[in-house]
Amino acid sequence: MEVRAITRNVRMSAQKMREVTRQIQGLNAVQAQAVLAVVPRKSARWVAKTLKSALANAENNQGLKPETLRIKEAVAGAATTLKRFVPKARGSAGPILKRTCHIKIVLSDK
Repeated sequence: MEVRAITRNVRMSAQKMREVTRQIQGLNAVQAQAVLAVVPRKSARWVAKTLKSALANAENNQGLKPETLRIKEAVAGAATTLKRFVPKARGSAGPILKRTCHIKIVLSDK
């Protein structure tokens, strides 16, 4: 049985988020929570929140125990980018790209 949780439009680049999702790939769900608790990055809090949601989905919707679940897939993909401009010399404008991402965590009991 597979259970998933998705957090959309997080105001952080997918590249920064992937550094954390790679660390928990393939781990036991309870172990992954312990790892994320000690990682000193803002992205770890978002991934932990998504993992907590996936565990709640498994427990409440499918009746699965958190101890039996493993992280089958942890992915951070790019979402829409907010485009802003900052004034530059001689009346020109320089772009600012405010990136966002989606976090997807899939848990499996196999």
